[in-house]
Amino acid sequence: MDAQIDLWIKIAYTALLAVIVPVYAVSWGWKNFLWFSDIALITTGVALWLESPLLASMMALAVLVPELVWCASYFGRLLFGIRVTDLAAYMFDASKPRFVRALSLFHVVLPGVLLWMLHELGYDRRAFVGQTLLAWIVLPLTYAVTTPSDENINWVRGLGQQQQQRMPALAWLTLLMLAFPVGLYAPTHFALQALFGQAR
Repeated sequence: MDAQIDLWIKIAYTALLAVIVPVYAVSWGWKNFLWFSDIALITTGVALWLESPLLASMMALAVLVPELVWCASYFGRLLFGIRVTDLAAYMFDASKPRFVRALSLFHVVLPGVLLWMLHELGYDRRAFVGQTLLAWIVLPLTYAVTTPSDENINWVRGLGQQQQQRMPALAWLTLLMLAFPVGLYAPTHFALQALFGQAR
């Protein structure tokens, strides 16, 4: 089968990863790669080389909506001084190196790359099950390897950076494991399936 994605795109994206991944590893630590956005950043590179509609579709389910919220939060504050959410608040923290913060602009690029891949490859409806299973691995793992004093990765301890106190911690984790597929993945799945059709 002829390649559907040009080689230069694969090389350019891989070069971007070759810069971001080691810098993030040193600056933020390995736990940072448990964020769904970081998982998507790396997995999208694999999907490009394999020209895999399944992997691209899974990553789109996982991060399209959160990344759009990140972009709204960043540009809302940058351009208009409006605080939409705190997702991109660290981008305005002068104590963090400017170059490291600049690399986080991948959040702006990633949604476009994923949507373009779905346009080229089609949407794989198996993504809903695949991403749900992946989330059910990543969320408990994130909870297991982080502590309340760590960054609240994937919101496994509450919304935002504050640990929630309304229910037992494991009850919150269970609720989150249901909320991701029901509240985020399912609506995105139906929307992408309608927009892009079945993978070719």
